Amino acid sequence: MIIQKLRKRIIAASLIMMPFFSAAQQGSQGQHFKILKGEQWYGGTVDEGSQAPYQSGYSYDLSGYNNDNQSAPLLLSSLGRYIWSNQPFKFSISKEELLISGNLDSVSLHNTGKTLADAFRAASRAQFKASGLMPDSLLFTSPQYNTWIELVYNQNQTDILKYAHAIIDNGFPPGVLMIDDNWADYYGKFAFRKDRFPDAKQMILELHQLGFKVMIWVSPFISSDTQVFRDLNEKRYLIIDSKGDNNLKWQNASKPAIISWWNGYSSCLDFTNPGALAWYKGQLDGMMSQYGIDGFKFDAGDIEFYTGDILTYQKKNANEQCESWGAFGAYYKLNEYRAMWKRGGQPLAERLRDKKHNWTDLKKLIPNMIAAGLLGYQFTCPDMIGGGEYGSFIGLAKFDQDLVVRSAECSALMPMMQFSVAPWRILDKEHLAAVKNAVLLREKYTSYILQTVKESAKSGEPVVRNLEYVFPGQALSAVNDQFMLGNRLMVAPVLDKISTRIVVFPKGKWVGQDGRIFKGPLKAEIRAAIGELPAFDKID
Repeated sequence: MIIQKLRKRIIAASLIMMPFFSAAQQGSQGQHFKILKGEQWYGGTVDEGSQAPYQSGYSYDLSGYNNDNQSAPLLLSSLGRYIWSNQPFKFSISKEELLISGNLDSVSLHNTGKTLADAFRAASRAQFKASGLMPDSLLFTSPQYNTWIELVYNQNQTDILKYAHAIIDNGFPPGVLMIDDNWADYYGKFAFRKDRFPDAKQMILELHQLGFKVMIWVSPFISSDTQVFRDLNEKRYLIIDSKGDNNLKWQNASKPAIISWWNGYSSCLDFTNPGALAWYKGQLDGMMSQYGIDGFKFDAGDIEFYTGDILTYQKKNANEQCESWGAFGAYYKLNEYRAMWKRGGQPLAERLRDKKHNWTDLKKLIPNMIAAGLLGYQFTCPDMIGGGEYGSFIGLAKFDQDLVVRSAECSALMPMMQFSVAPWRILDKEHLAAVKNAVLLREKYTSYILQTVKESAKSGEPVVRNLEYVFPGQALSAVNDQFMLGNRLMVAPVLDKISTRIVVFPKGKWVGQDGRIFKGPLKAEIRAAIGELPAFDKID
């Protein structure tokens, strides 16, 4: 009897693995997966979303680099298959096969159905199951405002309050206000600098009275040559320098690693060390208690910062270090991340990497938002309206007002919309009214947006979806300038300096904002002047 049961288990196990072995060939150069006729592949990393579905000749290495955004060891097929590994890998696409190489762990192919949605749902259930939780609902129900572009490194109490009052005075609704980098004397000191914030507690109170919740920018870095650094180093809470010795053990090393990042050279907390984690949480909780802060923007933590000669309390690679930083944010309902590894399905607000103030980067918003959803990052913000990459604003004598409006329109019906550059400062009366129209349109759909977000928290499904996900088998995989919010609302923003665009309507009946009805499948030229966002409800 025991032998018979054992035989049954062996047979069952072999049947489960049959799709994997029959679909791939293992060789010294990696695993080769045959691409099926008409099959398209997505996934891997968010910032490459504009390249998806990936074409022959495309390749990307997930190990040691996240391209300033979210990523995961997941590839998804339009024909219901997905590839997963617990560790990063390199993948390359040719006309006939998908090659996986450089993997740090086993890679498996799963046959789960017939569509992209089938592949995603199966991967989500098995690999990054939805937590059922979501970040603070205010992130979705009102616009967000970040002080970065207006103040950059000159964060200060006077100008932050001016910015907040101007939001209200110019007819914009309050929401989450994020105080960005350089509010402290140095990294690792969790107190507002007195030279710029004479009464930070009163500032937060005033912001609350205006109707805002307040987040502050934080990172895992600690400025060297400070008392905080010396105390943390003594407790061994910092990442240690391995000195290039692969045989050196953590307990035998003592020199803290000095890591290069965009703000210079700093030490970094070791989030694999429970003591370091508890210390950091104590600092943030102290900020909430002392000043009334509501949440935190968790910046940095990029995979590339952990690729040097480092040792940590728990032995983890660079990707896993990024994941440890990402896991920390779940302590706080009001959070935001930009860099992430393998934390799909969690109640973490994500943001696309900083975009430049140009039309090329505007066109990346939709495909990258779609890519985020397909990797399990449902709660994503499409970066700051008009661009969040401050370098593109340096020396800028004149803003492209049309671009700012179209950026606001593109964000208006996404899960979140975030302002930074002040529209009332840079826009004329006509363009400012157009931006406010986008905010009003969002208000019209707020209940639907929140409903879709809540459903996503339970199901794990993307909030922003491409047409291929919702309408498979209609040759829509190449459409990357339209998106579905849930299964009902299709949004087709204008992404060029023009006033018309071609809208692709899948099968069914669609009604526009003006009441006009379209019956798909159909391609139609739609006129959309500045201040008009083509959006269509599916009614049949």
